[in-house]
Amino acid sequence: QVQLVESGGGLVQAGGSLRLSCAGSGGLISSRYVMGWFRQAPGKEREFVAGIGRSGGSITYADSVKGRFTISRDNAKNTVDLQMNNLKSEDTAVYYCAATVTLAVVTKSALYNYWGQGTQVTVSS
Repeated sequence: QVQLVESGGGLVQAGGSLRLSCAGSGGLISSRYVMGWFRQAPGKEREFVAGIGRSGGSITYADSVKGRFTISRDNAKNTVDLQMNNLKSEDTAVYYCAATVTLAVVTKSALYNYWGQGTQVTVSS
């Protein structure tokens, strides 16, 4: 059974940091898949946060997180992480890890084939 499981969410004050981790089973976090992080705030659509290519050489960030968030992956350990620094109240959302069979990083959620259950990040101001 292929599965993605996120961890690392929580409550943090504005300006603080959190590190999210996504663990994959069934070979999901391997060189066969492009990985992405998305988030969804209450009443809003799910939005792209960051994506990383199959070998980790290609990375894309949403403008709203550039310079604050860093995505990384370890195919040998089947993990993909999202380091989040200088968090803002507008970063509050449920964060999802996702995998896609596309050749390049894509930002549309509909193009991702596998999803985790999500982890809540709450930033207090």
